[in-house]
Amino acid sequence: MSQEATVLKAQLRDRVGKGAARELRRNSMVPAVIYGDKKDPLAIALPYKELAMALHGGGFMTTIANIDVDGTKHSVLPRDYQLDPVRDFIEHVDFLRVGKNTNVTVAIPVHVINEEESPGLKRGGVVNMVRHEVEVNCPADSIPDYLEIDMTGLDIGDGVHISAVRLPEGVTPAITDRDFTIATVAAPAALTAEEDAGETEDTDVETEVIGEESEDGEGEEGSGEGDAKEE
Repeated sequence: MSQEATVLKAQLRDRVGKGAARELRRNSMVPAVIYGDKKDPLAIALPYKELAMALHGGGFMTTIANIDVDGTKHSVLPRDYQLDPVRDFIEHVDFLRVGKNTNVTVAIPVHVINEEESPGLKRGGVVNMVRHEVEVNCPADSIPDYLEIDMTGLDIGDGVHISAVRLPEGVTPAITDRDFTIATVAAPAALTAEEDAGETEDTDVETEVIGEESEDGEGEEGSGEGDAKEE
């Protein structure tokens, strides 16, 4: 983990509930809670401006934060946040206390490398991201910033599975029952359209041939019936 810990100053909340939360928001503060590590939950309030900068600065959910609550520092990891559905303002944040041996499950973004080394991409194929993020289990103080998937040697129709990804020490996939796909090299849209058009033409020709045989067959049977009646 290369990102520096986010530092935020907070104050204790002496009241909880919807009314108290609304009052905090009117004063440009965001209600939040710190929980976990076998300690009692701590109700706090954070300045909206500083919290919004941390949230929109990138990596918020995978970066340890140091929250100073009235002089006492707490090492935490953001676990959830709620936004106002209309104004998109931050309404509440949940923080998990992290200790020396705390393990967490987090979604890590995926970066693609060596695209120029992919024969399929050179032929006009495109990277189809099946998963833009991969959930992993790891120590809270060793959360990777991102995972890399290598496109070297991949042709159209090939894919990258989790087994091909080099994970940092102590990091394991949250999904363990299958070798799931992260990305594939898909055919370009133009090639796909040509293949679909070719299949349609083949179907039309086959239908036409079958129709001609059917008409000939009916004609022959009709002629045979006529001969029998004349006899």
